[in-house]
Formats: sequence, structure tokens, C-alpha cells
Amino acid sequence: MSFPERLDCIGGMGRFQVMHVAFLAIPLLMLASHNLLQNFTAGIPEHHCQVSIMANYTHHANLTASLPAEDLLWVSIPMDRSQKPEKCQQFVTTQWQLLNPNATSTNTIELDIEPCVDGWTYDKSLFTDTIITEWDLVCESRTLQQMVQSLYRARVLVGSAVFGRLADRFGRKALLICCYLQMAVTGICAAFSPNFTMYCAFRFLTGLAISGISVNSVSLSVEWTPTRTRAVVVTMFGYCLTIGQCILAGVAYAIPNWRWLQLVVSLPYFICFIYSWWFAESARWLVIAGRPDEAVKQLQRVARINWKKEEGDRLNIEVLRSNMQKETASAKSSHTFIDLVRTPVVRRISFCLCFVWFSTSFAYYGLALDLQNFGVNIFLIQLVFGAVDFAAKFISVLTIGFIGRRVTQTLTLILAGLSILANIFVPQDMKTLRTILAVVGKGCLAASFNCVYLYTSELYPTVIRQTGMGLSNTMACLGSILAPLVKMLEEYIPFLPLIIYGAAPIISGIAATFLPETLNVPLPETIEELETRLVESIGRQEE
Repeated sequence: MSFPERLDCIGGMGRFQVMHVAFLAIPLLMLASHNLLQNFTAGIPEHHCQVSIMANYTHHANLTASLPAEDLLWVSIPMDRSQKPEKCQQFVTTQWQLLNPNATSTNTIELDIEPCVDGWTYDKSLFTDTIITEWDLVCESRTLQQMVQSLYRARVLVGSAVFGRLADRFGRKALLICCYLQMAVTGICAAFSPNFTMYCAFRFLTGLAISGISVNSVSLSVEWTPTRTRAVVVTMFGYCLTIGQCILAGVAYAIPNWRWLQLVVSLPYFICFIYSWWFAESARWLVIAGRPDEAVKQLQRVARINWKKEEGDRLNIEVLRSNMQKETASAKSSHTFIDLVRTPVVRRISFCLCFVWFSTSFAYYGLALDLQNFGVNIFLIQLVFGAVDFAAKFISVLTIGFIGRRVTQTLTLILAGLSILANIFVPQDMKTLRTILAVVGKGCLAASFNCVYLYTSELYPTVIRQTGMGLSNTMACLGSILAPLVKMLEEYIPFLPLIIYGAAPIISGIAATFLPETLNVPLPETIEELETRLVESIGRQEE
């Protein structure tokens, strides 16, 4: 009897599985808040140099006191092409002559200007306080805002590589418990950071924990879930991330102060830390780790919760070993990161998944972290960007279950790329159409994420599943690191970022066609089993 059959005997998708999946899903609601938090905590308000009147004549002193704010800006700060104050420049001396109606057409470019001297004045109608306004991350320091996001994603990259391997060695449950606590502590510390350096340090640790939570939540749920319900479970996890995006829009609107916002999205992880001790360690992993006695205890516990106590009582170490000989044998051999590329089938899977994860994340965060540039209310577009995922993921779960993982993965990536590329041909002043195309592209990428999480967990065998998930998440993080940096290229060629964001998913969509289908296929337990099962299928694809 295989493990999936054993799982069906003790209740299948019973009460334990429903509770287990629900408790694993709750922390995912706030993961989206942390991933997209800088849309609001690092929101860039309208700003200009702080006005400091430098009168050349004493008789201007009385004029200054009664001067309207608009005129004060006019004589102190040069205007840009849209007749708005320049963000990073001011006149060296106050240009009183510009108050003369006949002098308003003066070419101010010829006047002496300099960078802001006395700081900046910020429009606080949208954001009362952000890390941008608190530490003046504008003008010469504006690249620090993109750097913070890239460094945050780099932290997730490190976490994916580390926690994937640690989970295969020490188990899924232990890593999840530690990550929940780390998220709570470091998130709260970030809210009370006294300076920018400390803020970056705590966000680094938060990023590490996010990797551990996302990787282990999916694997722990999949390894306790029957084959027929895996797609539904993973899709539900995807919906939790979607709901989290909508929650973020409301919470950010209600809490415009970045420190309080950071605090509110971090505190719930203390609750997750407390109840996570109830989780059951993966019985699959316990068998692979050479601890079948503990696996029996966990299976019997699950049987009791599912009202299948008699079936659980019949289970013992001898029965489990006889039914899972391949898994027990694999525990005698150690597996490393090299196993992801050592054999032909696994190597092909790894290379294709690297393309898919990288491009999905790269294009997704290229759109999701650039909300201010769409020219519409940032809270509204955050809500729309989150809401579109409901329809996208609902469609994807239907296609995943009926036409398969490979076709779904390919179509979502190619459609996302085409939607992004289409924006190149839409004029900048057509904000609504540009936003619609971006929303369609983002929805397709959300569907791609929904599919690839399930697809990856089904493609890799149990002995290296977490290591494979770690590699996949590493590539996703690499894509999200490069996404904000590529955005900077628009200063040289305005449409170049869109070309790159659109081409990447199309190329990876083609790469996804070389992956084997896993629809209604039991999870592979060992590398040898995977090679034997799929070599013939992959050979047919090459013909």
C-alpha cells in the first residue's frame, strides 16, 4: 500500500486536513502585506525644496510675511514643464522679479539654481509619514528606496536557499515555528527602527522568515493532502495571498503612518507562533528521515482526529515499513543540492522551473511595486490588483484540474507577457487603458504563481522536494530583486522596462512546454521513482 492509499484509509481529506490547511493558510494572509508593504511605507509623496527666503533687499522682508504660498514657491523654486515646482532644485537667490506678470515667461533655466539646501517640504495629504519623508530618501538619495526593496527581496533569496535545505534536514514543522516567531519579532523591531540602517537590517531578517513560511506551508499541506485535492488546497493558499493584498489596501488607507502600519501587519504572527505547535510533522518526511516510529504516531493522531481510530490502531512500524519500502530505503542515502541537477529528468525539471519562477516573479513585482506610476489612487489600484487575482486564480484552478498543469503554466505566462508588451503602444495619457492592460498582465502572473507552486511540489520527489522548492523560490527572489532595478532603465529608454518585463514570461512560457504533466499523478517519493516514471514521457516530448 502506498502512502496516498494509507492517507485515504485514515480519512483522506478529513477533519484534520481541513484544520491543518486552515491554520497554515492564516499566516499567508499577511505575507502579501509584507511583500507589497513598501508601496505604502515607502510611498513617495509630492515634494519640493523647503523654501528659505534669501532676500537681497531689506524692503522685501515685509513682502515675504504677506506673500501667498503659491507666489513664495514661484520666486523660490523653478518650475518643471508641467508648471509644478521642481522636486530637487531651488533658486540660489529669491527671484522677486518673477512676481511681475510681464516676467512670468522668463526663461528660468538661465537663472542660478542649486540642489535643495534646507531639506524638503512634503505633501502629506496621501501619506502622513513614510520612510521616505522620515529619512529624506528623495533626490540624490532616491535610489535608496529601490535599493531597500531589492535588498528585501535579496533577503528572501537567502532564506529560500537556506530554509529549503534546513526543512529537508530538520523537518517542516520546526522551521515553520521558528519562522513565525522571527516574523513577529523582526517585524515589530522594524517598526521601532531608530534609523535607516536598522530598518534595513530588520527587514532583512523579516525577508528570511517569509521564505521559510511560504516554502514550508505549501509542502507541509501538500504532503498531508490526498492527490485529488492538492490543486484545490494550493489554490486556496493563493487566494489567501490575494485576500491579503486587498486587506493591505484597507489597512494602509486606515493607517497612513508607516511605523503603525508595519506594527499592525507583524503582530498577528505571535498568534501563529502559539498555535503552530499543534501542527503535525510530515509523515512522508519522517519516513524519509529514518524515523518511522514518529511517522506512525503522527498517522495515528491524524486517524483519531478524522474519526478513523481503528484504522490508525492497526498501523505499526512493521506495516508502515512493508508499505513504504522505497521511502525507507531512500533514508539511508543522503541528498544534497547537487541532486537537483545530477540526473537527466530532475535536471530538466530544475532548469525549466528556474525559468518559470524567475520570470513570473520578475514581471509580477515589476508591476505590483510600481503602483504610484499608474496615475490613479494608489489604494484603489492596490485593491483592484488584489481583486483581479480572484478571477485569475479561479480560472487557473479550473484549467489546472481539467486540462493540466503544463498547459495552464504555458498559457498564463505567454498571455501575461503579451499584455505587458501591449502597453508599449498605448500613449501615456491613456491611463485607464494602461491600467487595464497592467491588471490583466498581473492577473495572468498571479495565475502562473498559483499553478507553479502546485506544479513544483508535484514534480520534485519527497527526498528533495524542499530543496527543489528552495531553488525555485531562490530564482523567484532573484527575479523580484532585479525587477525594481530594471525600472530605473526608463530614465534612458522609457519603454525598455516594459520590453524586458514582457519578454521574460513569454520565453519562460515556452520553457514550460518541456515539463512533464502531473495531473492525477501520485507524488513521487524518490529520485529513482521519478526517473523511471517520467523518462518515457519526456522522451516522447523530444520526438
